[in-house]
Amino acid sequence: MTSLVHFHREIPALCRGEVAVVMTMGALHDGHAELMRVARGRVGAGGTVIVTIFVNPTQFGAGEDLDKYPRTLESDWQICQENAVDIVYAPNAVDVYGTSNMAELPESEMVDAGPVGLILEGTARPGHFRGMLTVVRKLQQLTGAHFAMFGEKDYQQLVLVTQMFAERGTSVQVVPVPTVREPDGLALSSRNRYLTVPERFQAALIPQAVAAAVATAQYGEDAAVAAGLEVLSKEPAIKVDYFVVTAPDLGPAPARGPARVVVAVRLGATRLLDNAPCDLGAAA
Repeated sequence: MTSLVHFHREIPALCRGEVAVVMTMGALHDGHAELMRVARGRVGAGGTVIVTIFVNPTQFGAGEDLDKYPRTLESDWQICQENAVDIVYAPNAVDVYGTSNMAELPESEMVDAGPVGLILEGTARPGHFRGMLTVVRKLQQLTGAHFAMFGEKDYQQLVLVTQMFAERGTSVQVVPVPTVREPDGLALSSRNRYLTVPERFQAALIPQAVAAAVATAQYGEDAAVAAGLEVLSKEPAIKVDYFVVTAPDLGPAPARGPARVVVAVRLGATRLLDNAPCDLGAAA
């Protein structure tokens, strides 16, 4: 039976075996459900799966309205129950940070995202990754998780979280989970609900562009990027923030070998992300 917990002090008494955590801001969908399923598979029937639902104020920047972020606890709770989650941890800011006023949060509490936090999404959303890493570290400490599930859809987040725990020598294991997609290939995201009907139809070009880049990567980085942009150019409503090929750790792309296609676009007021692994230069 799923237990709803608002205070981290209640968590230890409810845990058994190894603990896996799925950290979310709510507005759950089947992408989150897949993280829950992978978490259960990792800890087994004798372990504990925790889903955290916390709209984290430290990762909202200027122009991003914290108050308008969807809060859907009732439907989120149902998804957790359907996926055999043991604990839903839904704290407030005081339980996570010790204060509801983020201006009071000591600088020493914040986690520096480093150079990788300044590129791609870090350019579009200054300070976002600093806040994200800070809450991820807090939630891992509060839940005592041995495993943390993170989807590959938010690839830069996955890279940064993995780096943070490795650099701090934390024993928690970050488990990457492949992107869950809708039937036309669009990556599942809480943001998809903001698309109008025409925008949702247009958004199908995003995974097609990624697939074109992956298929062309054998001819090199420039060819892959050009192939992806050509697909997106078919729809003027799609505004490309970036379409790049990088190393798996988001460093410069290698001439040959494993790499990552990473893209962000805007459709109306909605910003959508996608990515996929590729192999560069095989045909060179």
